[in-house]
Amino acid sequence: MNFPDTRMRRLRKSPEIRDIFRETKLNKEDLIYPIFIKEGLENGAKEAIPSMPGEYRYSIDDAVSYGKELEKKGLKSIIIFGMPLEDTKDEMGSPAFAKDGIVQEAIKRFKQETNLVVISDVCLCQYTSHGHCGLLKENTGEFEVLNDETLEYLAKVALTHAEAGADIVAPSDMMDGRVIAIRETLDKNGYENTLIMSYSAKYASSFYTPFRDAVCSAPTKGDRKSYQMDPTNAREAIREAELDMIEGADVLMVKPALAYLDIIKSLKDEFDLPIAAYNVSGEYSMIKAGIEVGYLTEDVIIESLISIKRAGADLILTHFAKDILDKI
Repeated sequence: MNFPDTRMRRLRKSPEIRDIFRETKLNKEDLIYPIFIKEGLENGAKEAIPSMPGEYRYSIDDAVSYGKELEKKGLKSIIIFGMPLEDTKDEMGSPAFAKDGIVQEAIKRFKQETNLVVISDVCLCQYTSHGHCGLLKENTGEFEVLNDETLEYLAKVALTHAEAGADIVAPSDMMDGRVIAIRETLDKNGYENTLIMSYSAKYASSFYTPFRDAVCSAPTKGDRKSYQMDPTNAREAIREAELDMIEGADVLMVKPALAYLDIIKSLKDEFDLPIAAYNVSGEYSMIKAGIEVGYLTEDVIIESLISIKRAGADLILTHFAKDILDKI
């Protein structure tokens, strides 16, 4: 039937009607808040991140206190990113798998003092002297990020995080085979119940710049295009995700989110595993900047997150979590 028998506006005529017919809803349990923890910071001396308005680097004590505040507002999970002391970085990223490292100690405290689901980012870039996500081989001015040699170190990192109490480990390096290397190491050491949330389709994106400023992880030479995905490729994301699923991933992730909504939908349609999407630093800062100068209103925050959920994400890693817990 057509107009006047069919009137689509009936479904929108009041806030109450709109609420009950809403197809996509954002829930507090959908949100994962990324938190930056810096070694050597004194309590109460959190550092503002200029390129990410409203975001800070915290000491462990301050991070846990802030996590408790967010938990009271309904937050269910966090993902931890660590920053070691600059002079401890080396070519293999040793601080990343130190049992008393900044992330390992933070995991312990969060598990002792909160009921938050604790996810740990598994990578080497913040911990290596060269800033790459894997071991580096240099020869006459040329360099190569080594794949197979890196897997052992990533598995070490994941194991120390599991030993510290992480509920979920999240490898973000994009080395081939890292999921199975981590899964086998965890299982062999009695952590078969620790989940793996794999950054399955992580693109070599320009939207990461504020994050690299936040954790001082920009590579000192070259770029990450030999291991992160080409932004032009969509079918390749399916292959990456399928391999991660076969290797034992429990959750598949797309990163970034807003510029890759089609990829989120593709993975949701193709796989039965939970799908996560990372609403990354550049997406956050872009919207914050637009709000600050008056080009946008704060309503765009919810709208952008709803678009990620509507595309198929079950979980959204977002710096906006802190801004919207009181609104959903």
